[in-house]
Amino acid sequence: MLNFGRSRTQSRATRSMSMGGVDYVDPKRKGNFVGKVFLAAVLTTLCIILIKRSPSFNSPSPFSIHEPGVTHVLVTGGAGYIGSHATLRLLKDSYRVTIVDNLSRGNLGAVKVLQNLFPEPGRLQFIYADLGDAKSVDKIFSENKFDAVMHFAAVAYVGESTLDPLKYYHNITSNTLVVLESMAKHGVKTLIYSSTCATYGEPEKMPITEVTEQKPINPYGKAKKMAEDIILDFSKNSKMAVMILRYFNVIGSDPEGRLGEAPRPELREHGRISGACFDAARGITPGLKVRGTDYKTADGTCIRDYIDVTDLVDAHVKALEKAQPAKVGIYNVGTGKGRSVKEFVDACKKATGADIKVDFLPRRPGDYAEVYSDPTKILLELNWTAQHTDLEKSLQVAWKWQKAHRDGYGISSAI
Repeated sequence: MLNFGRSRTQSRATRSMSMGGVDYVDPKRKGNFVGKVFLAAVLTTLCIILIKRSPSFNSPSPFSIHEPGVTHVLVTGGAGYIGSHATLRLLKDSYRVTIVDNLSRGNLGAVKVLQNLFPEPGRLQFIYADLGDAKSVDKIFSENKFDAVMHFAAVAYVGESTLDPLKYYHNITSNTLVVLESMAKHGVKTLIYSSTCATYGEPEKMPITEVTEQKPINPYGKAKKMAEDIILDFSKNSKMAVMILRYFNVIGSDPEGRLGEAPRPELREHGRISGACFDAARGITPGLKVRGTDYKTADGTCIRDYIDVTDLVDAHVKALEKAQPAKVGIYNVGTGKGRSVKEFVDACKKATGADIKVDFLPRRPGDYAEVYSDPTKILLELNWTAQHTDLEKSLQVAWKWQKAHRDGYGISSAI
C-alpha cells in the first residue's frame, strides 16, 4: 500500500532545500559554520601572539649565551668520581656548569644529586654524549657558549690499559683531540686538563717535579702523555689558556656525604685500592688483593702519593682562576708524601673497623714501585697545598658514604 505522507527522517533545521533539482544548504546553517571558523582563527592568532610574547618563547637558554659575570664551564666526565666532585665545587662557587658524559664509567645518580642540590634554571645541565662522536661534540659546542673546559672524561685503570690498550688510546688521546678541535672552532679560550703522574713512569729520582722526564710504562700513561703533547703543540700557535694537572692517587669523598666513589661492579678488579678495601670491609669481596710484595721499598709494596678528592678539585678551581691567555701551566697535584700499600691497608682497617683479609699476589703488569710528588711549584704559583693529608681521616669520610650507599647511587645509568 502506498504511503503518501511526508517523511520526517530529517529535522526541519538540518534539511536542505530543493530548487529545480539542485540542493541548497540552509543559509542559517552556513552562517553558523563561517562564524565558528572565523572565531577559531581569531583565537588561534591570539594564542600565537601570547606565546611569542612569553619570556620563555623569546629568551634563549641561559646555557646558549655568554652572560656577564657568569663563567660557564663544560665538565667532561662530570658524572664520574672526580668530575662530579669538581662539578659540586664549581656550582658552590656560582659557576654555570654543563656536564657531558656517556655514563660508561660515570653515574647518573651523581648527576641527580647535583641537580637536586642546584635546581635553579641556568645552573646545571646534563648532556648524554660520547666524546668520540665528533659531530655530537661539535653540536654541543655550537648550541652552548662555554667559557672554559675541565676535561676529566677518560678510562683510568692501569691494569685494564695493559689488557685493552687501543681502548685507552682512543678514549684518552683521540677524544682529547676532538674536544680541542671543537674548542678551537668555537672560540673557547680556557682548558683545564686532567692528567696523571703515570706520564712519568718510574723515575730514578724522588720526589717527582714538573721537569722530571716523562717515560710512561703503561698504555694509560702513554695515552695521557700523547694527549698532553697534542695540547702543548696546539698551544704554541694559540691564545688558549691551558692548565695541565698531573695528579697522583685519589681517595676520599665529599665531607658532607653527598657524593662518593661508586665504580661499576665489573670494574672492581681494576679499580682504586680504596674501593677494593671498602668492598672487602663490607663483605662484597672475600678479601683484599695486594699485588706485588717484592718491590725495592721498605716493606716490599708500592709507594704512592694519596691525594684527597676535595683537595684535588680545589686545585682545579685555582687553576681555572689563574689561567692566563696564551700561557701553559703544568702542575703536580699531590701531598708530597709517599705511603706504602701496606700502610694504606692498615689505615683502611682502622677507618672501617673491619678485620680485612689480605691476599698477597704477584705484581700487576704496568705498575711501578714508587711515585710521590714535589708540590712546590703549585704552592708558589697557584697558592695551593693539600689540606686533607691524614690518610685515615680521608678514608673515614669515604667509608661513611660507602656504608650509607651499599648499592652506590642506586640508580641505573642506562639511557
